[in-house]
Amino acid sequence: MSASIVVNDLAWAPPGGSLLFSDLNLVFGPERTGLVGRNGVGKTTLLRLIDGRLTPQAGGVTVRGRLAVLRQTIQVDEQETVADLFDARDALAVLARAGAGAADADDLARADWTLEARMASALGRLNLDATPDTRLTTLSGGQRTRAGLAALVFAKPDWLILDEPTNNLDREGRQAVIDLLAGWRSGAVVVSHDRELLETMDAIVELTTLGATRYGGAWSAYRARKALELLAVQRDLAHADKRLSDLARTAQQTAERKARSDKAGRATAARGDQPKILLGMRKDRAEDTGGENARLAERRREQAEGAASAARERIEVLRPLTVTLPPTGLPIGREVLTLDRVTAGYAPDRPVLTDFSLRITGPERVAVTGPNGSGKTTLLAVITGALAPTSGSVRLSTPVAVLDQQVAVLEPTLSIRDNFRRLHPDVDENACRAALARFMFRADAALQIVGDLSGGQRLRAGLACVLGGPTPPPFLILDEPTNHLDIDSIEAVEAGLKAYDGALLVVSHDEAFLDAIGLTRRSELRSPEPPLAQTR
Repeated sequence: MSASIVVNDLAWAPPGGSLLFSDLNLVFGPERTGLVGRNGVGKTTLLRLIDGRLTPQAGGVTVRGRLAVLRQTIQVDEQETVADLFDARDALAVLARAGAGAADADDLARADWTLEARMASALGRLNLDATPDTRLTTLSGGQRTRAGLAALVFAKPDWLILDEPTNNLDREGRQAVIDLLAGWRSGAVVVSHDRELLETMDAIVELTTLGATRYGGAWSAYRARKALELLAVQRDLAHADKRLSDLARTAQQTAERKARSDKAGRATAARGDQPKILLGMRKDRAEDTGGENARLAERRREQAEGAASAARERIEVLRPLTVTLPPTGLPIGREVLTLDRVTAGYAPDRPVLTDFSLRITGPERVAVTGPNGSGKTTLLAVITGALAPTSGSVRLSTPVAVLDQQVAVLEPTLSIRDNFRRLHPDVDENACRAALARFMFRADAALQIVGDLSGGQRLRAGLACVLGGPTPPPFLILDEPTNHLDIDSIEAVEAGLKAYDGALLVVSHDEAFLDAIGLTRRSELRSPEPPLAQTR
């Protein structure tokens, strides 16, 4: 029997919260499926229900085949090694005793003589230069993710369950994961916002507040279908609105005819030249007809309003978030940032940056790229003044706003609305709500406490609070801005940054994002030491 995952009438809600899923039905076949949807819709929760970490309130999940799960964060302790990810510590110890001539008969009977070669092959598939003895604490977060994925592949499962596998990976690591999945021939369910990765999928399942929908084909085929759906729903809404207008006009005309008829009836009764019984019969018939017409008109109006409401809900799901920004007023020739032969690091004898220079003038947009450990985060710390260089000079000539991966610009105990008013005290309530609504924080959504938001929601809130004011900052620094955003929000940020006329410095490994925002140029950093000796 082929591998499958069947989700049947699934319902789940967080403790004390409202339902996230209700009557959810899905079937995953032995293929690569990308799971997409806006932040907070329940993608990671669905994976946890599939792998058994969560228990549904109703319905269930049936899995045929062995699951291998890669979580967003791999927590490690000081003693753990790559061998522990492969669950191979004891088996490797047997081989070590055999190699030293200290193995007994039981050791020799259970020795897996090809284990080391198979482990090396799995690590090589992920382009990771590590050995079974490599301590996990010496690997960067991205390298640990690749090691964990290599261990999953090594186990030859029927299903890979992957939650944002390319988050925090450098270009080399992302490409290794993309290549792995491109060649994967068993089942996989992959939560991701990485559009390059999603192009390797056989199908896309989209989660929305209305349920789940499967689309055959990879990411580009899914987007083409979504564009056609949006056009169709917009036509449905236009038809429903026209129907409501026609019904309102017909009701008005009917009311006017009835008023004229009633006036004529009263005039006839006043003349007294018609028998009273005839007049009464005419009145009763007119009232019966009028009542039936009114009920029919009301039913038609309710049907048209229902169709219009359904179309508006679908448009809300289908229409990408859009962002418009006021001008910053930054002149073309204005000096923004100058770094002259900067050397910096966290230990005097181990600089992360050496003799590095960079100049940004006017509304340039510059990407800082490089492998994990090359000093991108160190560079941002030097620019913002959090780390003093050991030599060289840094001159920041304009106001700057920084959105790091923790979105530290926001106060976590305050609501999104209160954070906006804190950062823009001169903006009135209507302008505040309008700015937040452009980033999909409408009505009560703007009152959410920042500390309760998901990573993607928090970054979107940070963008709204920093860029949504009457005058955006002339210089914006973004550190891996797409790491926790859903794809609709990434595309909205791309659209907003295209409209942004200030200077931009962005650290990102997301090539699709960098291509979309119209870079002026790139600055490539190199690792000062071999990658395994550094963390990003």
